[in-house]
Amino acid sequence: AGRGGTLLKPCVVLYVCPYVNRNSKEDLFWFLPGEQLLCEASTVLKYVQEDSCQHGVYGRLVCTDFKIAFLGDDESALDNDETQFKNKVIGENDITLHCVDQIYGVFDEKKKTLFGQLKKYPEKLIIHCKDLRVFQFCLRYTKEEEVKRIVSGIIHHTQAPKLLKRLFLFSYATAAQNNTVTDPKNHTVMFDTLKDWCWELERTKGNMKYKAVSVNEGYKVCERLPAYFVVPTPLPEENVQRFQGHGIPIWCWSCHNGSALLKMSALPKEQDDGILQIQKSFLDGIYKTIHRPPYEIVKTEDLSSNFLSLQEIQTAYSKFKQLFLIDNSTEFWDTDIKWFSLLESSSWLDIIRRCLKKAIEITECMEAQNMNVLLLEENASDLCCLISSLVQLMMDPHCRTRIGFQSLIQKEWVMGGHCFLDRCNHLRQNDKEEVPVFLLFLDCVWQLVHQHPPAFEFTETYLTVLSDSLYIPIFSTFFFNSPHQKDTNMGREGQDTQSKPLNLLTVWDWSVQFEPKAQTLLKNPLYVEKPKLDKGQRKGMRFKHQRQLSLPLTQSKSSPKRGFFREETDHLIKNLLGKRISKLINSSDELQDNFREFYDSWHSKSTDYHGLLLPHIEGPEIKVWAQRYLRWIPEAQILGGGQVATLSKLLEMMEEVQSLQEKIDERHHSQQAPQAEAPCLLRNSARLSSLFPFALLQRHSSKPVLPTSGWKALGDEDDLAKREDEFVDLGDV
Repeated sequence: AGRGGTLLKPCVVLYVCPYVNRNSKEDLFWFLPGEQLLCEASTVLKYVQEDSCQHGVYGRLVCTDFKIAFLGDDESALDNDETQFKNKVIGENDITLHCVDQIYGVFDEKKKTLFGQLKKYPEKLIIHCKDLRVFQFCLRYTKEEEVKRIVSGIIHHTQAPKLLKRLFLFSYATAAQNNTVTDPKNHTVMFDTLKDWCWELERTKGNMKYKAVSVNEGYKVCERLPAYFVVPTPLPEENVQRFQGHGIPIWCWSCHNGSALLKMSALPKEQDDGILQIQKSFLDGIYKTIHRPPYEIVKTEDLSSNFLSLQEIQTAYSKFKQLFLIDNSTEFWDTDIKWFSLLESSSWLDIIRRCLKKAIEITECMEAQNMNVLLLEENASDLCCLISSLVQLMMDPHCRTRIGFQSLIQKEWVMGGHCFLDRCNHLRQNDKEEVPVFLLFLDCVWQLVHQHPPAFEFTETYLTVLSDSLYIPIFSTFFFNSPHQKDTNMGREGQDTQSKPLNLLTVWDWSVQFEPKAQTLLKNPLYVEKPKLDKGQRKGMRFKHQRQLSLPLTQSKSSPKRGFFREETDHLIKNLLGKRISKLINSSDELQDNFREFYDSWHSKSTDYHGLLLPHIEGPEIKVWAQRYLRWIPEAQILGGGQVATLSKLLEMMEEVQSLQEKIDERHHSQQAPQAEAPCLLRNSARLSSLFPFALLQRHSSKPVLPTSGWKALGDEDDLAKREDEFVDLGDV
């Protein structure tokens, strides 16, 4: 019997690294270490996404404890282009169990959601994935017993609640622990040692006012916080232990002008007046520690009551993703006429705009007004992670390098206690907890990358594969709710000295997923390297904050007016005690005026790609991340066009310049090593799609099918004939 009680074939366990396959050539199938075969069905027809779904490939549908895979009978037809951008772990026809979003069955041409035990089995199986792929399998020609086995197995292993220890992550780690190899080129700061935090303090010049502490070493104070973190220097360490880490200002980042970004989680809600008074007195002392006018002024931003709610994010994305889960061409063209109204009604782009605007407001306070900013949230592990990361991305050019960006995610998200396990719903235990906060962050980052490409060392392809990696359970990065949960379940906190702690891969070792040639597409060839200053230049700019050269001349706020300190303290205490108020005290027209002046002034000047970086947030400037959301829809592609065509021409010019430079160097007998070549996958833009590299040679629907419903509002057939030149046949683009 299988894990869910369904009758399955005996499991085959293979522990050969890196991949193994069954001995029979006819049953070629690759397994990861620890992967087990659960069930399979033969004579399955996988449909190609075209109108009326008349085309497809026959093969076997297989379900393991890691993925669902389709093995085509004609392998050459499925893998006929050596230049495809391939993932070594997940194939084109593979779906990890964690990537499955919804499963549908077709009964007598009617589509129904599948869950639980079925009394009747469908003739067609449709799988919607979290990376927005849509798979359709015809089971009409499959044996009835095999249909029951494969459908029941897929439903159970993708939708039934799981225990953490039963995730494939642990099977893989156990089987591959002796073969785990760390990439020596990966210099991402993991922030799992005190030394890492001290290094970050020194890098940002925050070590003058803040200190790294080890009071939570062994998680003896709080399981929610990391073992090491940073707090204000005057703060006594015993205060951290007072309320298990709640109500403590934790350092995120320091600006070169001395201002800092802090975050704080709320104290537990209490009804007892005596306890409330103790909490208020405690918070009053904490606030006096960090707010010392005129030298240290703190502005509070309560993200729990004066910003987005997690429910808003969840609802918006649920509507938004439906625009891209297209079953066939007819559905695509039927929704095309109302696509923009559906996009607007989802509110997803507006949520992105609000996040970027909030980050700019905080940036203005730190950069122009030289104020510290304290982010408040119930657990400081969702919106705090999002906003603090965006602020650092805008203000710190180091975070716009690949290593810096990966280190930022480690610091603010992984060590910051973002509940990836719950927010991605990896255990399928509570759908209400599933909120794409991290995906929202990546979408905000994409807006910046799209608007300012030379400022980032990584590409949009890097962001896309990073979003895909959320659902690959061989990496530990996105599969735990906290560092404590990870260390406990990997055996690092246990007392059993006989068992060796498991070593898990991190997602930052990109060689696990991609060959070197494919990895070149993750690095931006147009990235502007930071110029090196000579000693004379460096000496002249020693005490000047370079980024302020492009800012409005706004004076720093002097000592607050009478009564401000008392009001601000009361405001902070009310928020942290759970008694939310509708407005921040310092959210006023003056704040909006400062924001607009700051925003307009920055955009009126030329961009310093190694200084402050602000996005445009006006309506048309916030766009759909086409590569991630549209990459699996053939009708949305522009063959030989799009940004990839422009990039291809730019790379050709770069190669010519590089060639000329090498000839000049040869004349001067220079020993300088040549730079890396441009990716060969980009050499012929005529063969590429606008959604490259995920849609290199995707099948393309040649003609739009006019829907019978939406177009009636445009007039009768004669009107359509008169206006036929208004509509573009995408097959000719």
